[in-house]
Amino acid sequence: MNDALFHPDGDRWVATDFARGPWSPDALHGGPVAALVGRAVETCPSDEPMHVARLTVELLRPVPLVPLTVTATISRPGRKVQLVDVVVRSADHDLAWGRALRIRRLSDDSPGAIGLGTSTAPPSDVPAPPGPEEGQRSPEPLRDYRAFHSHGAELRYLSGDFSRRGPSAVWVRLAVPIVAGEEPSPLERVAAASDFGNGVSSVLDFEHYLFINPDLTVYIDRPAVGEWICLDARTTLGTPGVGLAQSLLWDVHGPLGRSLQSLLIEKRR
Repeated sequence: MNDALFHPDGDRWVATDFARGPWSPDALHGGPVAALVGRAVETCPSDEPMHVARLTVELLRPVPLVPLTVTATISRPGRKVQLVDVVVRSADHDLAWGRALRIRRLSDDSPGAIGLGTSTAPPSDVPAPPGPEEGQRSPEPLRDYRAFHSHGAELRYLSGDFSRRGPSAVWVRLAVPIVAGEEPSPLERVAAASDFGNGVSSVLDFEHYLFINPDLTVYIDRPAVGEWICLDARTTLGTPGVGLAQSLLWDVHGPLGRSLQSLLIEKRR
């Protein structure tokens, strides 16, 4: 049962060690939570083919390693634009909220269709990164337990690493499925990888500072292709105690979208 991030227990989801985060062995990494939210979004049926153009996850509190319930509802139905709301709960507590903006997708041969499909990348003024085969592994944060950043995902750095401060470019892929026996969807892969932005581009020392993201917003131009997602990530500091991590997202075919994370910053006690 420990070969995935989550396994089902009736109508609940139980996290494995692969889903734990770097801040505490008793709390989940934001990436697995975001992936579970994305999965719930995709369970909501639609009469029209829809593309998730934006996914936002509000992490209301640390998500513990306890059975979770995840519910998704279409709060704004429509033929062209929809909003899907997701709630992640444990017992009587809301732990995370998700909201997805879905926009109707035209077929490639529809009259007046303007788009680039799933395999042709949109133009970009940022040079394409080298492929994941060019990346290097990096020492992980100093934690002696199995977790998502060290065992649940594989990271290959093109620039920067966990031991350096500042921007980095890193390829990420899932080392285990989100749910045992299921092939992760493109949305799940992007959601899980995007939450690494603040960790891989930190400007503060991990041992002396907290830089926790209470949210994650991902804008997705097109469905991702393949297992690997690349983040070109950087963190900036603003108002004292507040920061922002921004990542350009790529797959092996080209630019994919971007992700944003607000940061709560404080010294460790």
